Order: sequence, then C-alpha cells, then structure tokens
Amino acid sequence: MSNFLADDQLNKQQLLALIELAIHIKKNPEDYNQVLAGKSVAMIFEKPSLRTHVSFDMGINKLGGHALYLGQQNGKLGERERVSDYAKNLSCFADAIVARVFSHDSIQGLAEHATVPVINALCDLYHPCQALADFVTLTELFANENVADLSNVKLAYVGDGNNVSNSLMIMAAILGVDFTLVTPVGYEAQADIIEKARVLTSESGAKLTITTDVNNIGPQDVIYTDTWISMGDEDESKKAKLLAHFAPYQVNHALMKNSDANIVMHCQPAHLEEEITTALFDSEMSVVFQQAENRMWAQNAVLVNLFTN
Repeated sequence: MSNFLADDQLNKQQLLALIELAIHIKKNPEDYNQVLAGKSVAMIFEKPSLRTHVSFDMGINKLGGHALYLGQQNGKLGERERVSDYAKNLSCFADAIVARVFSHDSIQGLAEHATVPVINALCDLYHPCQALADFVTLTELFANENVADLSNVKLAYVGDGNNVSNSLMIMAAILGVDFTLVTPVGYEAQADIIEKARVLTSESGAKLTITTDVNNIGPQDVIYTDTWISMGDEDESKKAKLLAHFAPYQVNHALMKNSDANIVMHCQPAHLEEEITTALFDSEMSVVFQQAENRMWAQNAVLVNLFTN
C-alpha cells in the first residue's frame, strides 16, 4: 500500500489487516510511539473539521510524528496554484500528505504528483478513513475469537447517498458484509458506485440491497445514518423542502424496533431531530463516540502500514 485513497483500491486481506492492526495499536499504543519519529505529515483541509483534524493531529503525535495543519486560508486546491505544484512542493518538506478536499480529482492529482504517501481524509466520492474506523468498531462489537469475521453482520445505511455511504457500501462488499442502502428518491448513490459494489459482492458473497422505500429495510443488526445536508450546502431557502422530503427516513427508536437493529451509528456532526432523534443518539444503542475514537486508531493503522511496509 503506497497511498490510501479509496476503499476499492484495497482487497479483503489488506482491509482485514488494517482493522486488526488498528485494534492492536489501540490496545498497545506504547508499541508504536516511535513509528513516525522524525517524520512530518502535512494536513490539507479545504473543509472545516473536528474529528478528522483532531484524530489525525493527535494520532500522529501518538506515533511520535509531527503534524502541520494547512487550512482554508490557503484556498481551494488548483486555484491559487496547480495541484501538481502543491503536491511537489509538499513532497519537498513532508513525509506524507493527508488531504480533506472537495473533489476526488484533487486527491488523485496529489497522489499522481507527490513523491510521498497521500491519505484521503474525505472527498466528494469517498470517506475511506471513516469507513475503516466504522468497520473497526463493528469488529469490536461483533467479532469474537476470529477478529476477521463480520460475515454475519447486517448493516443498513439510511439517508443521503453520499461519500460516507459510498465508502461503507464498497468496504462492506469487499469484506463480505450484507449491506442495505435506503435513500430518498433523487438522493440515490451514483450508478457507477453501485455497480462497483455489485461486482465486489459477487466476489465476496455479500448481499447488496438498494431501495428507496424505508419500509423495505428488512432485518438488520446495525443502522447507520449521516447528515442530510452536506457541508457547504446549508441553503436556508432549500432546507425546509429537503427536510420534508427526508422526514420518513429519520432514524429513530421506531425504525430500530421495526428492523430488529440494536446498534446505531453516525459519523457526526449530527443534526439532532433531523436524520436522527436526540433520544436515539444519546441512547445505549448508540456507538457514535466509539466510532469517533476509532478514527484515530484506524488512521494510525494506515500510517503505520505506509511507513513500515
């Protein structure tokens, strides 16, 4: 693994190795506190961030490295200077590049022109660091002696078909996890992403269900949701109409009961009483803060892999 850009660039064995490594680092952080000694990581953030920024910054520190935050004041990649120039310049100083950007093209451009590893911390198509952390969390919750086996887990995502659902769907397909995607009409996942996931499920034996009818969600172990309003799209004139359209897709206690699910996940930030009720978010069924913590351990697993293999 020379970069960490998109979920479908890794096979099942690679993903399972990262999951197991993340859990091992979490249990034995002192064994890894010098992996990045003397190394510096440049962190590009075109979008605001809490969990991604903090988990990378503190995670890099726990590995003995130094993180440099490059925020929105530098402008959008490709506008102030070419993405290729950005990548080549950062490669002169940094040992790795973490990028949270608007466009997947920017991620690809960085990886093409950088001479150091590039990690996709979020783009418009994928959120592989989030998905990896989520499957670390599911492994902690459901796996017993065989840490690699999640084949009996049924995971459903309810809400907007976005970068988070894309990564979850693809990673589930690779790992052999049955996945159900429930989205409102007009907010489905891209056809090419769905087709990519279908090809992967044919190889892994997982079942992929795509529906716009929340009543067809079927029996599940876990229900996952994300905000209905993407960052940067908070247009008040459109919000009321969007909320009304999405209202039947709210994740609440009734949906959990109807689907037999007993775990709810959310990548945060949560818009409470919109995509998820406050009561459910704060309930014992919620593992949202376990997910948040595992962002750091999953990302550290990626960094350790990049610098030791």
